[in-house]
Amino acid sequence: MNQGFVGGVIDRLALVSDFLLPFMVGVFFIGVITRGLIYFTVKRELWFVKEFEKRLQKFMEFEHPSGALSFYVTLKRILEKSFYELFEVRSTMRRRRFDNVSAPSDRIFLIQQGSAFLVRDTLKNIAFLKKSNNDSQNFLDVSKRVMQENPCFTRIFGVVSAAPINDFLNLLPGLFVVGGIFGTFLGIMKSLPDLGGMDLNDPTGTKAVMDTFLLRVAFSMATSTVGIACSLALQVFNSFINPDRLFVEIVARYEQNLALLWKRCDNNDVPLEITEFDEHKDPAVGLAELSVQKELSHANDKVSKDPRKHAVPPKEPPVRGPATEIKKAS
Repeated sequence: MNQGFVGGVIDRLALVSDFLLPFMVGVFFIGVITRGLIYFTVKRELWFVKEFEKRLQKFMEFEHPSGALSFYVTLKRILEKSFYELFEVRSTMRRRRFDNVSAPSDRIFLIQQGSAFLVRDTLKNIAFLKKSNNDSQNFLDVSKRVMQENPCFTRIFGVVSAAPINDFLNLLPGLFVVGGIFGTFLGIMKSLPDLGGMDLNDPTGTKAVMDTFLLRVAFSMATSTVGIACSLALQVFNSFINPDRLFVEIVARYEQNLALLWKRCDNNDVPLEITEFDEHKDPAVGLAELSVQKELSHANDKVSKDPRKHAVPPKEPPVRGPATEIKKAS
């Protein structure tokens, strides 16, 4: 009974060997496409971090506001400026097209929503940090938490979790080799019973059996060849298109920028009247509000630096003239 069960399993596996070669080729192309989608999704996150870094460097080099700087307020202003400036151009271009809802890449990969979540979660995580003298805050945990919990940049199309799929794709080159060798043995095992039907007294029939056997063995060997070729090609592709390395770079750059701004600021006060970040606000409106806030801040700085220019002049005493003297005499 056991031999019959094992024989049935082997027969079914032997049938699978005929479809193993096209199956591996299909899996290879699906793996390459999926890896590219994951890489592009993570790349959009790096794109936003780089744009934030540019505006932070510009603030550090050219802006020197007076008075105590709040880390929360300053970071909020730079992140909002980065977000609104990046998507203001897209918003303007969409108005000139028939599709005025969202760009195709934004709809498919949820780029704008992911960037908005990045801004919102960063502000939420740093709001309760306390700054003291000679304080060097470690923002590595904050950066990792913000990046890992982003529902748009950690999922393909915002639906399928990218982490387990990426781990499976890292194992796929080894599985191709194993699958190729497995297919070769299955093909040989399927072809061996045909040799039992050879009749040495019939050279023509024997030759036909041997030709069929060699053809099946050659096809089985092709399975190993294709498996090794797919494994090597996917390993090379994975070495260039590596979302893991890209994610490490994103976290490191974001953490360094936050730490740099933390050292520049004097406190982490959160004003009660400050408005929360609104990811649904039109980018043009957001940029206009930021410009108004900047001009008001510059005006307040001028008043604090030279209060005499804005002081109310004292009233001059009345001038006594002839008309005044005649009125008093009468």
